[in-house]
Amino acid sequence: MAIPTVDPARYDEQLAEKQAYVESTFAAFDTPALEVYPSPPSHYRQRCEFRIWHEEDDLFYAMFEVDPENPKNKRVVRLDQFPVASAQINELMPKLREAFLASDELRRRLFQVEFLTTLSGEALVTLIYHRPLGDAWEAEARALESALGIMIIGRSRKQRLVLTRDHVWERLTVDGRTLHYQQVENSFTQPNAHICQTMLGWAKEATQGRQAEDLVELYCGNGNFTIALAENFRRVLATEISRTSVASANVNLEANGVTNAHVARMSAEEFALALKGEKEGRRVAEMALDEYDFSTVLVDPPRAGLDEQSCQQISEYAQIVYISCNPATLAENLTLLTKTHDIERFALFDQFPFTHHCECGVLLTRRQPQVASQS
Repeated sequence: MAIPTVDPARYDEQLAEKQAYVESTFAAFDTPALEVYPSPPSHYRQRCEFRIWHEEDDLFYAMFEVDPENPKNKRVVRLDQFPVASAQINELMPKLREAFLASDELRRRLFQVEFLTTLSGEALVTLIYHRPLGDAWEAEARALESALGIMIIGRSRKQRLVLTRDHVWERLTVDGRTLHYQQVENSFTQPNAHICQTMLGWAKEATQGRQAEDLVELYCGNGNFTIALAENFRRVLATEISRTSVASANVNLEANGVTNAHVARMSAEEFALALKGEKEGRRVAEMALDEYDFSTVLVDPPRAGLDEQSCQQISEYAQIVYISCNPATLAENLTLLTKTHDIERFALFDQFPFTHHCECGVLLTRRQPQVASQS
């Protein structure tokens, strides 16, 4: 992948290019005016990872620039600072490097460093090695934790040493409320916390006024949208396949005092079968599907988007909130969904400035069936 070149002076220009691309991609659809939500132009990414490159007595953070004409050719790029990453990550990078250079125990066969930071000021650093880690490593790593005010995890083959805890706590402000999210190391979280707050606020506004109805959410992750939208609905049923994310989602429900939501560990395909009565078992029984009156579905699928069967499934709901990280597959899905629904709102969230990636949010409402006129 290309390493983003961050130039704050060009931020508005690159955002305008993305806006033009999205408007062109969806020109065939009857869409309202595109809502555009900017990101901070730099230091917007709360998590990132670097290879550690060793050259004789030196070492440095590195990424790889791939030759587009020959993907097998990769150029090592030294990174002493990384303006894409949060200010906290950039502050930690030289301090950690100095600690590695000063300690054979910390640097020996160190392969990769992963950072997870929050707007609330926490930092979790994972150090990945190509050797077993013992008591000497743990003693020096604990001293480094204390010196830098961070948390450290050590990883090697079949080994994971959590010195303090394996997660951070993020605080996001949405519609005047502070929401608390447990974010676990090595699991998916929204990388741009500023844009995440904006997306949550947009989705909350888009679904307001439905307190007598129920929401079903597919691909809920750690409860990112579940927590923010729960007060808009009578009840929420969220599904997610990742065991780690389901555990975090349940922790986050409790941390935010959300009592009207249930998270089920189940794929979107399994959930579709359960709705049709074609899947049974303990997890299906725990959902108590007969007690829900779903009016709204929220989907936040991976880049591949939804398959045709999933599109048919969600088209049965009166309201669809679709969060997409890939405009190409979103366009394919909207070709199916707009057969039954109208696009009420369309938003571009600049999740990854200075890259070609675009995050979109779409609100669709089912058209009322036409009543035949009486002669």
